[in-house]
Amino acid sequence: MPQPSNPTQPGQSPHNQDQPSQGKVFSRSSYPEYRRILAILRTETVGGALLLAATVIALIWANSPAADGYFALRDVKIGYEPWHLELSLGHWASDGLLAVFFFLAGLELKREFVAGELRKPARAVVPVAAAVGGVVVPALIYVLFNLGTAGDTLKGWAIPTATDIAFALAVLAVINTHLPAALRTFLLTLAVVDDLIAIGIIAFFYSTGLQPLMLLAALVPLALFTFLVQKRIRSWYLLLPLALATWGFVHASGIHATVAGVLLGFAVPVLASGKKGEPAEGLAEHLEHKLRPFSAGFAVPVFAFFSAGVALGGLDGMGAALRDPVALGIVAALVVGKAVGVFGTTFLVTKTTRASLDSSIAWIDLFGLALLAGIGFTVSLLIGELSFGAGSAHNDHAKVAILAGSLISALLAAVVLKARNRRYRQVQADEERDDDGDGVPDIFSRA
Repeated sequence: MPQPSNPTQPGQSPHNQDQPSQGKVFSRSSYPEYRRILAILRTETVGGALLLAATVIALIWANSPAADGYFALRDVKIGYEPWHLELSLGHWASDGLLAVFFFLAGLELKREFVAGELRKPARAVVPVAAAVGGVVVPALIYVLFNLGTAGDTLKGWAIPTATDIAFALAVLAVINTHLPAALRTFLLTLAVVDDLIAIGIIAFFYSTGLQPLMLLAALVPLALFTFLVQKRIRSWYLLLPLALATWGFVHASGIHATVAGVLLGFAVPVLASGKKGEPAEGLAEHLEHKLRPFSAGFAVPVFAFFSAGVALGGLDGMGAALRDPVALGIVAALVVGKAVGVFGTTFLVTKTTRASLDSSIAWIDLFGLALLAGIGFTVSLLIGELSFGAGSAHNDHAKVAILAGSLISALLAAVVLKARNRRYRQVQADEERDDDGDGVPDIFSRA
């Protein structure tokens, strides 16, 4: 593969490394942004470990002699029927708990466009293009596998388009890989844009029985919520009821309820007001600090627990599942489609704009991240349920394929990235060096 135009030699002083410029892609961000991203990734890494644990427990229970207990628990219904909210626990997890996950996705996306990496077109074009390529190519591969098949298999075209950042970070933690700051920033930005595309897909392609009056009714609490947060009001007893009302009306409107989380996230101001006496921490940052541990540590793992459990039926059952064109399309799309889409688009955009990689990055590193993007889990499972219905044969086969494709992608990415870990450790040491003792690593203080 092509190598970076100005590689840093082992042992080279960071003072000689290239600094970010308009002609560079994957250059490191500012030190405050670096620290913010690092804090997010730490939380998501812990969440990824819990996600893995919840998935393993669900699979073991669903394939044990006590499997009936797992499915009975998943299907227990609670809620208030007159409001059409008597839902199963699995449904509450996918519609309710994931709304918190998508609220944070909305917050992060808005922050990226207002104050983060995506506010600068020159820095945004590559991760945005990579995310689009990582959606389009897997979708096309899935469609190719399912063209001409009987039934509704084409409904699952969007299943392999999502990347699970928490699961990907858990894999990086397991293989003890020390990615440079530029790669971590790219991975998070890619995942944020990927989430935006997934939100749009869910809203436009998986909404059924649209109820315009309910959708209009949702605008009332959403408008009140927006007014309060724009006034920097942080009182949970005012914001939470309005958020729940917005979620309830969106749920009743026929649009998937997680979209309410995104709309609420978009309403929150990113920057601090700067007024005297106001907290320096912006409201978006405040809410993120409050909710991200809940999302990563509880909401997403609980969703995974109720969604990942599928009766595999032994080797024969797994073989039958993977012979389904739905499953074949998903596995091929995750393993091949994501890698080709993310890496190919990144390479084309970089070369056509005559940009060059940062000196700490090589093309093989980007290929490793492209493989890692094939880990689709949380949103893929959600779209699988929306495509085929919970408990259907195609949905069960899709779950097996999502797990298989994600595992293969993780193993391939681990091989590529682990082979580069020695280089990553050197770059990390350069990024942490603070010879002048001012509390800011030298490589950032000179940017």
